[in-house]
Amino acid sequence: MNRKPLTIVEPFSPDAVPPEALIRFDQVSLRLGGRVILEGVDFEMRPAEFVCVVGPSGCGKTTLLRLIAGLLRADAGTVTYRGKPVTEPARDIALIFQDYSKALLPWRTAAGNVSLALEAMRTPKAERARRVTELLTKVGLAQHADKYPTQLSGGMQQRLQIARCLAQNPAVLLMDEPFGALDAMTRQTLQDEVLRLAEAGGACVFFVTHDLEEAIYLGDRVIALRPNPGRVAQIFDVRLPRPRNQLTTREDPEFLRLRRSLFDFVQEIEH
Repeated sequence: MNRKPLTIVEPFSPDAVPPEALIRFDQVSLRLGGRVILEGVDFEMRPAEFVCVVGPSGCGKTTLLRLIAGLLRADAGTVTYRGKPVTEPARDIALIFQDYSKALLPWRTAAGNVSLALEAMRTPKAERARRVTELLTKVGLAQHADKYPTQLSGGMQQRLQIARCLAQNPAVLLMDEPFGALDAMTRQTLQDEVLRLAEAGGACVFFVTHDLEEAIYLGDRVIALRPNPGRVAQIFDVRLPRPRNQLTTREDPEFLRLRRSLFDFVQEIEH
């Protein structure tokens, strides 16, 4: 059967970013339960870069995230962070889950959940209250400090999880489909919030999503994975101006071109 050829997108230009990679995958392969999940994965991430990862279910998106987090170790190849092999979780790498209801401690208030991260870092008690207030203010929850997670909406719970992760002062934010369970309006609000917070803190973000438009809207680059086994098929360079805007960015001809290219990619691998 004749297949429509993929649109070739100009690769990410190394001249546009600092020369040193913060995170590097070098010919990474991984087997789980006797099945090859990833094979020969190569890519780099730079400081303060926002990288989104897309691909069909089972292609290894979350597995890549867990390798960066130090929750899994590759069978072949190396994953390095700041030039050193990743062998365990790092304090300045924060992981934000999709299931915020399980990520938060229900017996702790919003302030208590944020304080948990500060306690783990052994932040002096005298400083915690100030930091908690500062972080809750950043995510728009200062007026809800004394509420428990069950008293907060889904969007507010996800904001709270983000605030707790920001308490770590992370250099890297790993986000595993964090907005997948939220309604469209809340999702867009949090997209803009994450962009603002990442830019303000200078964090490098690795963002897993099934949503092609979300990937283009957020990312500096979009890594497209091919399944069985998971491997990098294409890397799309997103040349859209920042700050992004939910209306004008999505109407930009470059946004529409990238959406079509990613859609063609998905169609090609599903047929």
